[in-house]
Amino acid sequence: MDFSDLNLNKPILKAVFEKNFETPTEIQKKTIPVVLAKKDLIATAQTGTGKTAAFILPILQILFRNQNNSEEKKNVRSLIISPTRELANQIHEESVAFAKYTGLKTAVVYGGTSVDAQEKVINEGVDILIATPGRLIDLCKQDIVDLSTVEILVLDEADLMLDMGFIDDIKKISRLCSEEKQTLLFSATMPNSVLRFAERILSDPERVEVEVEKKSSNKVKQYLYYVPKPSKVELCLYLLRNTIQGNILIFRRTRNGVDRLEQTLLKNGFKAEGLHGEKTQSARQNILDNFKFNKTNILIATDVASRGIDIDDLDAVLNFDLPNIPETYVHRIGRTGRAGKTGTSYSLCSPDEKEYVSAIQKVIKSAIPVVEDHPCSIKAKETSRQNKTNQSKSKKSKYKKSRKSEASKKKKKRWY
Repeated sequence: MDFSDLNLNKPILKAVFEKNFETPTEIQKKTIPVVLAKKDLIATAQTGTGKTAAFILPILQILFRNQNNSEEKKNVRSLIISPTRELANQIHEESVAFAKYTGLKTAVVYGGTSVDAQEKVINEGVDILIATPGRLIDLCKQDIVDLSTVEILVLDEADLMLDMGFIDDIKKISRLCSEEKQTLLFSATMPNSVLRFAERILSDPERVEVEVEKKSSNKVKQYLYYVPKPSKVELCLYLLRNTIQGNILIFRRTRNGVDRLEQTLLKNGFKAEGLHGEKTQSARQNILDNFKFNKTNILIATDVASRGIDIDDLDAVLNFDLPNIPETYVHRIGRTGRAGKTGTSYSLCSPDEKEYVSAIQKVIKSAIPVVEDHPCSIKAKETSRQNKTNQSKSKKSKYKKSRKSEASKKKKKRWY
């Protein structure tokens, strides 16, 4: 199958071929016919599987067929909700490229930038609007955006949006759209919380699932280090000094964790910067530019901040904190080993994270090689403690012997 078999119009196909797309990916093959049939959809697919084109192309096809060619202001007919600014920008760039010959207009809105500039773009007319939930709600409250004309609503990275606390915003946005709208929900993982949410806002949806890509884990050399939790920083520094080289992406679970590790690495002379949602848009862009242009070689990020970041020539991924969702691990290590190159991943596992390892190994269907010979292993730490205990005992023993010897000499002097 190629894109010509998907019943897309010539202007759309022309843009597709200009981007050197020839054969649709698995998610595109399964999703595009469902969307064109105007059915609601729940799709499980990771970033990097081609899912953006999987919903953008059929949306363009539907809107192109029935577009308003008059000089009247274009109303928002398709709304795409994305959890982060980086992802929103990435979707917008692809939308612009694919819509190049259709006459359809796209725009993107998110927080951290001027509302006035975004209002101006919307007032000029938009067919497809890409937005983050918070900024979109603000624009709706100010009557800058009218969602009553939305025919197709896309919720991208739904699992992340729920994790970030956007569930009430999304419900509100869905209610502001037309009742007859078509809703498409995409998620990298499909926990019960996402399924329950989907049941509330989708109508008799089709299910499409693209199995987690195992190939990415096969391309990446993986190493697992069991380490006491308090020794993770020590082991991280050891690996960065002795083992890991090149451009490195380090994953931490929380924003505070990112900030703390960034300060530690800077104090130890490493060129590192942290990336998370509390950074301003300009700061985030500067951090990414510094990493891409080799001003820094270590980027520390949360999973939320890292989605949508496209980094070439990434040599290694370091899982400082293991993820509790196995698919997230596959997604993380898939950041390295791209374009036919080999990559390496290093995972630090404290005793409380061992159950995560079992779940990850079930998904990737292989055991992650364990590195036991390192200075921060539980065995090494126990040996070190035992050595210190023995040294302490030895010192005490020598001290006691010395005291006894001195006491004996004193007694002998008394007898003379």
